[in-house]
Amino acid sequence: MDYCFYCADDEKRKSLMIEIIKLDFSTIYLNKDQSHLGRVVVKYNDHKTEYFQLTEEERNGFFKELAIASQAIYNLYKPNKLNYATFGDLVPHIHVHLVPKYKDKLNWGSAFDDSLEKQFLLEADYNKMIAEIKDEIEKLTK
Repeated sequence: MDYCFYCADDEKRKSLMIEIIKLDFSTIYLNKDQSHLGRVVVKYNDHKTEYFQLTEEERNGFFKELAIASQAIYNLYKPNKLNYATFGDLVPHIHVHLVPKYKDKLNWGSAFDDSLEKQFLLEADYNKMIAEIKDEIEKLTK
C-alpha cells in the first residue's frame, strides 16, 4: 500500500484537520482552513480507494453518515448550498470534502479552490466548532 496520511494518522493529517467524531463507517474531521465556514472531511474508516470496493452495507453506512454530517453542518451554519468533493489522486483513501457555500462569499458559483484566502481560527474557536458539530451529529444519530 502507498503512503496514506489517513491510515498513518500522522502529523500531516493533523496539520490539516482535527478529528471531531468516529462513527461506525466514517470519521468526521474539521478542516483547519475555515474559509468555507463549517468545512469538514468525512473519511471512510478502513483503507479503500474506490467506492466500488465497498460492500453494499459499507457503502450504505458511509453515505448515511455523510448525510448525517451534511445535515449537522447545514443545521449549524445555514449554508446556501453544500458541495461534496471526492478526490484521491494524492490521498488514495475514500474521503469526501463537505464544503458549505454561501451566496456572495468565497467561490460562490464556482468550484471551491483550496488555494484562495485561507482562514485559520484560534484554538478556542476550533474547540467550540468541534463540540457543536459533535453534539449535532450525536443528536442526528439517535
